[in-house]
Amino acid sequence: MSFLISGFIDDFPPALIGKIGLAPWLIPTHLADGLPKIIPHIGKDYVVHNNVAIHKTANIEQGAILKGPGVIGPHCFIGANAYLRAGVYLANSVVIGPGCEVKTSIILSYTHLAHFNFIGDSIIGNHVNFEAGAIICNHWNEKEDKQIRLLYSEKMIETGIQKFGALVGDGSKIGANAVLSPGTILEKNAVVKRLELIEQKTG
Repeated sequence: MSFLISGFIDDFPPALIGKIGLAPWLIPTHLADGLPKIIPHIGKDYVVHNNVAIHKTANIEQGAILKGPGVIGPHCFIGANAYLRAGVYLANSVVIGPGCEVKTSIILSYTHLAHFNFIGDSIIGNHVNFEAGAIICNHWNEKEDKQIRLLYSEKMIETGIQKFGALVGDGSKIGANAVLSPGTILEKNAVVKRLELIEQKTG
């Protein structure tokens, strides 16, 4: 079974689907290879430094570390001591608060990470809000079988990969210190309570 990312996220960037992959869980897997093919054609309003394309309107505070490849879109804000690495795409007006780490992920427009969040190998929709300390896990550290399986509409999807965090639909709200386990799927406008653990039973 498969599903379309358009059911979770409106206006997903076509370049990321066309050049990187179709299955949502495979898109982060190919970001590090796919973004360098997009960056040379990204436009004159971006400055490219160390394989990171940064829009001229973006605001990056002192101490933030950006490891390419990456795209930082218009009006984005990246707070002090944030750490972006291994293929990160930020769309329009994304806020990455102080001390956050984002690894191999797509974060779409008007989404806010408060501070001290970790987002790993994930796709985050538009207008999503993460309160302080919320994290998305991307790997089953404790399981013998580390393959990521997704539970959607009461059916299991075998991804064939060992690293995938979450697909978070537009308008979702993630409370402080909440944890999304590997392979989490959140519909549009989902609400995760503070301190809540989301762990979909996939075996």
